[in-house]
Amino acid sequence: MKNRHYSVIMKELREDNDYKQKEVAAALGIDQRVYSRYETAVSAMPVHHLITLCKFYGVSMDYMVGLDDRKERKTSL
Repeated sequence: MKNRHYSVIMKELREDNDYKQKEVAAALGIDQRVYSRYETAVSAMPVHHLITLCKFYGVSMDYMVGLDDRKERKTSL
């Protein structure tokens, strides 16, 4: 498993789902320029936005932050 930065994963998820930065930024309620700074790792993304992106893309937080290679969420019993 590679330890990848969440900004790289964010970009991959966005591109894999054919979204523009502006569309994802709108889902987060932020300006596209702010989102661009998160995706290029110029600025750190707040945790509440990371949580929103996990829900938006249907991935686990472990995947989003590069701790797990599996995109799917683990279900709890």
